[in-house]
Amino acid sequence: MSKASDRAYAQIRSRILSGELAPGEQLAEEALAELCGVSRTPVRDALRRLEAELLVARNDTQRTFVADWSLDDVADAFDLRASLEGRAARLAAARMTPEVIARLRAANALVGQAIQQPVADVAAFLEGNRQFHAILLETANSRRLTALLNTLVEQPVVWRTAHFYDQASLVRSHGEHTELVAAFERRDGDWAEAIMNSHIRRAYYAYSDAHRRLTIAPPGA
Repeated sequence: MSKASDRAYAQIRSRILSGELAPGEQLAEEALAELCGVSRTPVRDALRRLEAELLVARNDTQRTFVADWSLDDVADAFDLRASLEGRAARLAAARMTPEVIARLRAANALVGQAIQQPVADVAAFLEGNRQFHAILLETANSRRLTALLNTLVEQPVVWRTAHFYDQASLVRSHGEHTELVAAFERRDGDWAEAIMNSHIRRAYYAYSDAHRRLTIAPPGA
């Protein structure tokens, strides 16, 4: 891939993940080329890569849109993530070191600071959460798990899930990270896997409950 294609891919992908390009929004090659400062060919290459990652979709007329996942799609993604990230937690537990424990604690401290604000800093929460799970996956040291999980974790729906959390949910998420660290300190793979499964399942229900509330809310509510 050319540098122009990589640049277009990175910029479009970033805007999709942040929600700047919203689910269901049509992606016009000419407009994207102008936005990214490249020609249409690199944009076309970038969109093919994003389609392979399930971030964009094409309809029967070959128009391209930001992927809009159904609740069933979301459930499938979280089921897979719970299974795979639970496996990653088990592998990481067997490879845990004091240095990695310190890094996990530091990442979770960012999460704690974010939720202690008068109004929770969701962006900071997401960054601390991203660091925590990235360290865990790095420690698991499985290229296949990393490739599979990166596709699932870096979906716009994951970003939106945190915005549906109330304060109590944010506190529980932080507490589950703390419990994971305790399991890792004891190198207990069974415990770590069970916590991670529960952690991901609870995130799914936070999303699905909010999705249903938004769906049944009357117009203008």
